[in-house]
Amino acid sequence: MKILITGGPTREPIDPVRYITNRSTGVLGFALAEAARIAGHDVLLVQGPVAGQPPIGIDVVSVETTGEMHDAVLERLPAVDAIICAAAVCDYRPATFSEHKIKRKKGEGMTLELVANPDIAAAVGERRGERPLIVFALETDDALANARTKLERKNATLCVLNSPAAIGAESAEFTLVYRDGAVEELGEIDKHELFGKLNL
Repeated sequence: MKILITGGPTREPIDPVRYITNRSTGVLGFALAEAARIAGHDVLLVQGPVAGQPPIGIDVVSVETTGEMHDAVLERLPAVDAIICAAAVCDYRPATFSEHKIKRKKGEGMTLELVANPDIAAAVGERRGERPLIVFALETDDALANARTKLERKNATLCVLNSPAAIGAESAEFTLVYRDGAVEELGEIDKHELFGKLNL
């Protein structure tokens, strides 16, 4: 099986030296990709800017922005058999990009207007056909309800629920939320071990 995995954060530039991003480290994407390869699958990892080197034997496409990841994923979607959306993409980007560094003005604040980025998982969900689509939901409030909403909104086959405690960690607590309403609490497991629970 050829599996496409997204991993890491994305960055949205404000000016030549500043950008919006999040705390994602890419550990989850690396772990899933390596576990999938060990299981005998052909793996393509589309990753945002992360530190460290991806696992050996993995095809990698490196991107920076959410728009770039969106285009890279959709371009390669017809050639894959399953998709795991594990990247922590920026949902918003600055409405404008300044070609020059924005200078601080003493005593003055700054308002940054943001616009919505394309929804990668939803775009995949519209095009996946019968292929599995696994999405991740990192939640802080109403976690299970939000995971169920995301599962339906993205037209995914499975949603993996976790929390901010998982960011950068080698292991974390995960809960699987299925389309039929079933919920499976995995407890704390290594991120490599998680791949084997996804039923791919």
